[in-house]
Amino acid sequence: MLLLGIAPSVFAQTLSTAAANFPSKPLKIVVPFGAGGIADLTARTVGAKMADILGQPVVIDNKPGAGGIAAGDLVAKSEPDGTTLLLMSNGTAVSAGLFKSLPYDTAKDFAPVSTLGFFDIILVTKTDSPFKTLAEILAFAKTNPGKLNLGTINIGSTQNLAAELFKSTAGISLQIVPFNGTPAVITALRGGQIDAAVEILGPVKTQIDAKAIQALAVFGLKRSPSLPEVPTAKESGITSMNAASWNALAVPAKTPKDTIAKLNAAAATALASPDVKKRLADLGVEAGASSPEVLAELLNAEIKRWGEVINRANIPKQ
Repeated sequence: MLLLGIAPSVFAQTLSTAAANFPSKPLKIVVPFGAGGIADLTARTVGAKMADILGQPVVIDNKPGAGGIAAGDLVAKSEPDGTTLLLMSNGTAVSAGLFKSLPYDTAKDFAPVSTLGFFDIILVTKTDSPFKTLAEILAFAKTNPGKLNLGTINIGSTQNLAAELFKSTAGISLQIVPFNGTPAVITALRGGQIDAAVEILGPVKTQIDAKAIQALAVFGLKRSPSLPEVPTAKESGITSMNAASWNALAVPAKTPKDTIAKLNAAAATALASPDVKKRLADLGVEAGASSPEVLAELLNAEIKRWGEVINRANIPKQ
């Protein structure tokens, strides 16, 4: 009985000691996507710089799977010592509303560390499309309800939900056509099977630069540094349209605050370095650190917003 009584204090003291010596062993960032994508490359770029700052290796552990559940579950159940981190994204927030149940509570089982970067979602058409502006797309959709075909990757993806948000915010009737990946979307767009597409900027930037496709609007609140000549949807008349993507770091919920503070400082220093900023910019990502509190607010707001989009679009819970 005595042992049971002192166990919590011993556990707390152990965590406190570990936090003071943090990090004393290698760190791992669990990425809920495969190698080579924007999330993976962001984690590798920032992780390598954090390793230099913290004096310990940072390993990237790719755990792709539906909704990032496998990655989230692994981190949520890990030792709360700061050495196992989750690469969060707006996909983390989407999953909270897209699945009937999760093996963790997205808002309660993770402790936010910092945002890493933000990247744009854009509306594109093929270069020889009759639509040269967002205004022309809107005009056609309003006079021809249900005839405009808008392509995205799979149902429930960030791009797909951004298209649903665009549809409802603009007050137009159109067909959202899902494909199994960005290459299939672009092939359909260039082949004329769809009229326009909603995509994340990074994966299609080379196609835009090669003038194979053209960007008509950015769905975020400000123009993209990579495409400064392309207006936002807000500038084009959809005043309440706001959809962008982001990545961030989180740890298990009971991680000591001192440990989180060290991780936050390391992430902020890494993201402020010119080489990291340039590498992320080349990927179409705008580097941006935050406090844990700001990330918590962002996550909760995104859970609420995308949950509403999912319900409004009548997307079945998985």
